[in-house]
Amino acid sequence: MDISTLMMIAVALILLFVVYLKAPELAGKGLKESIALILEITPRMIAAFVIAGLIQAVIPQEIIVRWMGKESGSKGIFIGMVLGTFTPGGPMMQFPIIASLYQLGIGIGPLVSYLTAWSLLGFQRLIMWEFPFLGVQVVLVRLAASILFPFIAGWLSKFLWEKLNL
Repeated sequence: MDISTLMMIAVALILLFVVYLKAPELAGKGLKESIALILEITPRMIAAFVIAGLIQAVIPQEIIVRWMGKESGSKGIFIGMVLGTFTPGGPMMQFPIIASLYQLGIGIGPLVSYLTAWSLLGFQRLIMWEFPFLGVQVVLVRLAASILFPFIAGWLSKFLWEKLNL
């Protein structure tokens, strides 16, 4: 277990203790809600980890390194941007996938470009949420203002990574 996990467990236990002292019935309700959330999220997490494991097993490391490795330059950053834009799913799916790609040798530029594109340009979110709720004009203006950020973030991350010798 890493330090962030231990810290989250400590915070959860402290909060549970504080809530229990003030209102035991709310602590019980909170635990029931927690269990319901765990039951809802666990299948998604399992699926995400299976996908991440299959990526490592199916995609040869040489391909990842050639197309998106640290020496892939602008091409890798652009590929990361395209993949991030069109990969569906929320953070429970994305972070195991990107961690899997990172273990296979994806460079920091393509990695940051992928995550930034997924956050800003996610095609699934555009179709399901933004167009219906905000309309075409707002979404097109937002996209026009955001379209270069994943590439810039990827390039800047690569530059900083190299300059800081990380």
